[in-house]
Amino acid sequence: MLNAIVIDDECYARQELTALLQESLQVNVIGDAANAILGLQLINQLKPDVVFLDIQMPQVTGIELLSMLDPETMPFVVFVTAYDEFALQAFEDNAFDYLLKPVDPLRLKKTLTRLMKLQVQSQVASQIEPEIRPDYSPLMPELLEQVPCTGHNRILLLATADIECAFSDLTGVSISTGSQQACSQLSLKILEDKTTLFRCHRQYLVNLKAIKEIQLLDNNLAEIITLTGRVIPVSRRYLKALKQSIGIQ
Repeated sequence: MLNAIVIDDECYARQELTALLQESLQVNVIGDAANAILGLQLINQLKPDVVFLDIQMPQVTGIELLSMLDPETMPFVVFVTAYDEFALQAFEDNAFDYLLKPVDPLRLKKTLTRLMKLQVQSQVASQIEPEIRPDYSPLMPELLEQVPCTGHNRILLLATADIECAFSDLTGVSISTGSQQACSQLSLKILEDKTTLFRCHRQYLVNLKAIKEIQLLDNNLAEIITLTGRVIPVSRRYLKALKQSIGIQ
């Protein structure tokens, strides 16, 4: 039995696909979401085997959501879309599979058969061989233009250019713009790889354009003072690279 999450902003499409999956008796739908931000939270919390993902969604698209997932723990992704077959040729070499709306039960059966075969292989082997998993990277944008966050019973989409710093603590990853702070489902590693934020410490990323000054301390340590007055630590490991990034040798 496969554990699945359905992410689609169309309520009817979400309900219809969920019903088809449950009727197959091969899939346990453990969650669904009406947008990519809530879907990201569910994926991180529930760790599904497969995600049935709509491509065209407001604010954050399905393709952008892929960029926010950790490649090492990413589930299989089946795109569900209204694109025609010609437009979907670009996905064939890079996605596990795709389904056209409205979903054809026979086409869905073929997809589930492929997924079940891979599940059996993963149970026999200690881990799934890397070549079994599709390479989504050609489909994904190199950089995220916005970072989804939550805070005070609301969902925020913060433009990466407005972010002053990101840091991790016992509560998770926090994003600060200077005027507001919120929690993010994204790891510091993903933020480092998918934004222009610069790693200055094991627990901190900083926007280079938000730096007002760098105070050099003893033992090759330093502190960044941002334009809003925030103090950010700089470790010995990253000090040289930080200097070079702002043109100091």
